[in-house]
Amino acid sequence: MVSIAIASTVAGESSLAERARRGDRLAFEALVDGRLSSTFRIAMAILGNEADARDATQEAFLRAWRDLPGLRDPDRFDGWFGRIVVNACRSAVRGRRRRTVREIAVGALPGGGEGFDPPGPAQDTRTADADVLDRALDRLSVAERTLLALHHFEELSLDAIGLQLGIPAKTVKSRLFSARRALERALEVERR
Repeated sequence: MVSIAIASTVAGESSLAERARRGDRLAFEALVDGRLSSTFRIAMAILGNEADARDATQEAFLRAWRDLPGLRDPDRFDGWFGRIVVNACRSAVRGRRRRTVREIAVGALPGGGEGFDPPGPAQDTRTADADVLDRALDRLSVAERTLLALHHFEELSLDAIGLQLGIPAKTVKSRLFSARRALERALEVERR
């Protein structure tokens, strides 16, 4: 019964992709609606920054709409779109290197920061742990973060990741192992 539901879902997406490829905006909107939250989650996991993740998500959908007429096999839309998402994230990382961020001190806020409640001890610990993880992830390459995000956050199978990245599942498995080891080393460095 489950395989019948999956087959009909895949057939429905293939039909939507074919219609969208021919210029049907409503079909494309249906494809976007079905992928928006997962695309943002992947971008957020890879980029670690909400603004960059939103930009990469938007860029991915824009590229997909623009390049959709060139999609040869609508049955492979999912993998094709996954590659677009990863490439949009890679572009965001390259663009990030050219930008600088200016921090604003709390005292510079209107009212001198009055009403700003500093976090409590439990919040400090969670924030510190998240900060260590963020810094460790920043030490990884985009390819390593991508693999970790697709497998652990999106819970995609090795085959599905391979389809999205255009590499064999065995290569995904090997690279995922290396990415995990790189993250462990980065966490050790950051905890020192």
